[in-house]
Amino acid sequence: MIKFFLMVNKQGQTRLSKYYEHVDINKRTLLETEVIKSCLSRSNEQCSFIEYKDFKLIYRQYAALFIVVGVNDTENEMAIYEFIHNFVEVLDEYFSRVSELDVSFFNTVFHGTQAHSSPYQIGSCSVTQAGVQRCDHGSLHPGSPGLK
Repeated sequence: MIKFFLMVNKQGQTRLSKYYEHVDINKRTLLETEVIKSCLSRSNEQCSFIEYKDFKLIYRQYAALFIVVGVNDTENEMAIYEFIHNFVEVLDEYFSRVSELDVSFFNTVFHGTQAHSSPYQIGSCSVTQAGVQRCDHGSLHPGSPGLK
């Protein structure tokens, strides 16, 4: 089971976070700091699966963004690793080239609408389903009703 989903930049700043179990806000900050430090301190040659306290961390790096998923011990690491890649492909399809700005926009849309409750659902749709469409020139326009 997924416990949390994080997107972080190389400087260690969280750009998107979603928790699927209740974690006190003060503990979230400490948890994110420790998790980010664990992932950012590893070299590219090291495994992307980390045993951490009572759960596992699975992460992937895409340019300046790290995506980290915390799961329980029974979760399949390779399935989550592939899920991360599929999630990035969905973002890349929508945004053409995912950047930190796009992730911030994406985070605002989904946290503002509370349209989805798990990253599996987020990964299977586009931002246009949330009722907005991002245009190349950066302004927001209402999404076309026919877009899926």
